[in-house]
Amino acid sequence: MKNPAAIIPQAMEPLVALGKIISSGPVPAGTLELVHLRTSQINGCAVCIDMHISQTKETPQRLAAIAVWRDAPFFTEAERAALALAESVTRIADESDRVPDAVWAEAARHYDEPALASLVLYISVANLYNRINVATRQIAGARSW
Repeated sequence: MKNPAAIIPQAMEPLVALGKIISSGPVPAGTLELVHLRTSQINGCAVCIDMHISQTKETPQRLAAIAVWRDAPFFTEAERAALALAESVTRIADESDRVPDAVWAEAARHYDEPALASLVLYISVANLYNRINVATRQIAGARSW
């Protein structure tokens, strides 16, 4: 199947608008990139990984370490909190305590409520893009929208 956004282009407009709103918010762009990449790794979305790696300003070292961020010293405490939140929100079906209080508390230590709202929205949008691309077997590098 072609990308659903190519079939129903008016559906893409609000997604792009939401992404712009979130990206202009209080969370650093680099943190949002890390979150999207980690979410895409978890969901197996090669399209998003390819797109974000080609657009990122991250170092190769940090890019290579995103999958093992807990064991790599290259991330700030705030980035780690955002990555933990991204993993919990993305893997909500994997645990009975869907997004543990400890994850929220650590995120809240680094981000105020508007920033947390931005992170949750961004993680949710990343998951939406991942699911569209994976469900319709989009191919990395082949822009279909």
